[in-house]
Amino acid sequence: MTPCDVPTVPELHPALERRFSPVIFDDTATLTGEHVDTLLDAARLAPSAGNSQPWMFIVGRRGDAIHARIVRHLARSSAAWAPGASLLVVNLAHVRVEGTSDWEYSEFSRYDLGQAVAHMTIQGLAMGLDAHQFRAFDRDAVARAFDVPPHWEVTSMTAFGTAAHAAGEVSSPGTSRARADRDAITWARA
Repeated sequence: MTPCDVPTVPELHPALERRFSPVIFDDTATLTGEHVDTLLDAARLAPSAGNSQPWMFIVGRRGDAIHARIVRHLARSSAAWAPGASLLVVNLAHVRVEGTSDWEYSEFSRYDLGQAVAHMTIQGLAMGLDAHQFRAFDRDAVARAFDVPPHWEVTSMTAFGTAAHAAGEVSSPGTSRARADRDAITWARA
């Protein structure tokens, strides 16, 4: 067996290179059910430990009743920008075995949820959408509002839409594109 040739000069995918977390969305941009289905398919196809797929999503398109229910529970900081996004997705992780309070479902469930959300984010970028992942909302209130059972955890949210500003054009806490360099994020390397 001969080794497979790897591209000599790998390049970062342009969608990943331009990715940023917008804080102003074009509130006229709308997503169809097909757009939403494609994002959910990207999450559905993400890898997970033992193929357990320990994720679920609450999906609200701007203007629908689910979106309105989600918006009620945003913190002041995210309520200033998130409602303008075309889509709000609440990300849930399966953290406990149903009917128990102390048996962990999977030690990887939050990691796996992160994979699924990352896949949705990258799919969104490929579709020309921007995304902002955030945690500024009342998790317990969202769980109550949507009758999320206790073995599931409301973990985070993602806003999808079309940014109404360029990267770095609007300053907002937690949205800087400044990143540590490769050496700073590498513990050991051959």
